[in-house]
Amino acid sequence: MLPTLRNVSKISILNLKRPVHPMNLNLTLTSIAFFSLVCSAWSLQIQVVPPPVPYASVSELNGIIGQLEQTSEATQADLSKLRIERWKTDSGTKKQTLGNVDSIKRNLQGALPEIVTQLRNSPEDLTASFKIYRNLDALYDVLGNVTESAGAFGSKDEFQSLSNDLSALERSRHSFAQRMESLTTSKEAELNQLRTQVKTLQAATPPPPPKKIVVDDNEPKKPAPKKKTIPRPPAKQSDTPAQPAPPSGQPK
Repeated sequence: MLPTLRNVSKISILNLKRPVHPMNLNLTLTSIAFFSLVCSAWSLQIQVVPPPVPYASVSELNGIIGQLEQTSEATQADLSKLRIERWKTDSGTKKQTLGNVDSIKRNLQGALPEIVTQLRNSPEDLTASFKIYRNLDALYDVLGNVTESAGAFGSKDEFQSLSNDLSALERSRHSFAQRMESLTTSKEAELNQLRTQVKTLQAATPPPPPKKIVVDDNEPKKPAPKKKTIPRPPAKQSDTPAQPAPPSGQPK
């Protein structure tokens, strides 16, 4: 009986936004806490100098990346050798498998090398480390689907080659998971040390002196402002002409 294939298409899984992983949340919280403490230390004039990346850490990363690059080259070569058109299955399964193969190749040739370059430039960057782990997780899902199809419908050699590639990819994914766990522990130790420095400096910093208000009694008083006199308007003259006085001796 042929193994049951997944009904959900994985063609575009490498380009979809994956849900928030608990490890991603922990890394985000660690980064936020570190940034907040750095800001506090800066405001208190603590000299925060990032420690140099240890040689052992760089050597470990180079070994993991070297293994991953070899796996990538082998996987691309084995995917190119597939003869999916000859598989004894329906056209829908062939089309889906071809789409998955194309998606894996694009990722191995484009997205993955870009993340590897970011890690080489910043070996202990937690964000880049988790990004490559999440990318390998998506690659493992899609390559597993193609390997399952090869075992059901392809030749024995095709299935064996892809099985070896899948196992190598799983080892790389596991190595990056262990490295992220180690980096998180190291960053937490740096956070605790920085917290101690901030608390020590806060305790040693004297409070600002109270503001003094100086009153000068000898300051001459300002003269009182003079009231402005408003001139009164002139009286209005009557418009009726005055009557002449009657002559004397005439009856009134």
